Amino acid sequence: MGRERRHKPLYTAEQRRIRDASPWTLVQGILAPVQLVICIISIALVLRYLGTGEGYMAATVSILIKTLALYTIMVTGAIWEKEVFGQYLLAEPFFWEDVVSFAVIALHTLYVVALFAGFMTAQQLMVLALVAYAIYIVNALQFLWKLRMARLGGDTLKEVTA
Repeated sequence: MGRERRHKPLYTAEQRRIRDASPWTLVQGILAPVQLVICIISIALVLRYLGTGEGYMAATVSILIKTLALYTIMVTGAIWEKEVFGQYLLAEPFFWEDVVSFAVIALHTLYVVALFAGFMTAQQLMVLALVAYAIYIVNALQFLWKLRMARLGGDTLKEVTA
């Protein structure tokens, strides 16, 4: 039989009040699905290019748009985190999500630098973008899991152990 182990709440009552009143909460709620849609479209364009050799410019532009969306959500997310938790990044409730976000940003930034510096082939750039997208999807799943656990547990994260 499993036992339930309670973790400290994701938000204090005051943090929940600030979160609910913050315009940055709405901004994050809009940007997150928009970025996901951009990513899905970009994945299709990158795979098309890798599979057919056609559509390099469309794939490249889509990756740059995805990178811009990522930078935007990271900056606005940092502002949100500062407003709710009192620090721009790495607040305890979202520490690991932020750490993985840094990896995602690093890979996207490497893509942009490599593209403009010309030190990777088109194939290598597209593979790099897919790696960045894979880590981004892991990161998105982290946030979705956190949101789901917070909602199921009334903002208290729970872990069920055997």
